[in-house]
Amino acid sequence: MIRYSKLSYVALNVSDIERSKAFYTDILGLQLSEIGAQGEVYLRCSADHHNVILYQGAPVGIRRIGWEMESPRDVDLLIETLRNSDIKVFEVSDEERKQLHQSPTYRFVDPVLGLTVEFFASQHQYAKTYQRTVVNILRLGHVVVKSPDVENAIKQYTETFNFRVSDQVENMVAFMRCFPNPFHHSFGIGTTSGKTAALHHVNFMVNDIDDIGMAVNRFRKNNVPIVWGPGRHPPSESIFLYFLDPDGLTLEYSFGMEEFPEVDPRKHRSLYPGPSSADYWGSMPEPGFTATGAVVTNADIPETELA
Repeated sequence: MIRYSKLSYVALNVSDIERSKAFYTDILGLQLSEIGAQGEVYLRCSADHHNVILYQGAPVGIRRIGWEMESPRDVDLLIETLRNSDIKVFEVSDEERKQLHQSPTYRFVDPVLGLTVEFFASQHQYAKTYQRTVVNILRLGHVVVKSPDVENAIKQYTETFNFRVSDQVENMVAFMRCFPNPFHHSFGIGTTSGKTAALHHVNFMVNDIDDIGMAVNRFRKNNVPIVWGPGRHPPSESIFLYFLDPDGLTLEYSFGMEEFPEVDPRKHRSLYPGPSSADYWGSMPEPGFTATGAVVTNADIPETELA
């Protein structure tokens, strides 16, 4: 059985990397780790070397997603599972892996979403952990994407990749956890009227409700669009605040989230689609919410397939 540790990082394409670096550090509250050989920006909100990588590139959106497995054995098991599903696996070169500060690292293209997925057993840890600046971020929380083929995407992640559905809002979104990570969701798949997959949002979990309250005022002072919230999501019980980065990508702060035991968790719920399943407090999204952000297909795939 494949076992994951956590959602490790997301890589994003941005249109102006210096502008985005300033936003993600000074306004969002991430800490700069280093600038890569190609000018990419490594940022963190934990002891990890990075939890976000920014690349200058087009289209803007999510370039790849990285999962940390529970052990090297789980890396091998996922490789075997992918091969048995006729999904090509590629090994990241030693040069790039060293830049990423990771153990042996592998990638594949999600055949339903077109998203580049990376996995590995460990990443370099700083002796001195993330330092709070404008906000106390606890961790990279989750990523949600939109798909024109939600049913097959959910089937793939549950039956092939060993994710577990925590809750589903009918005909809208499925919230999944990477087993046995306890948080209500580390990945979500929502619907789209478009023909291709797209980014919905990227979430950061904060330490205290005051972090969300202070963010409201900080964003207003810095002309950062708030596109939903504050509110409280019924599925996960999280207090949330959604806002836009300089390219219009939707980001989220959240506080509090249901956690599942590994053994005998509750059954997942199928919730009625509507305002009552979106926010206990009754707020509604503003224009711009999840409107921008591509899934950058077939990004960063090494030339050589794993032998």
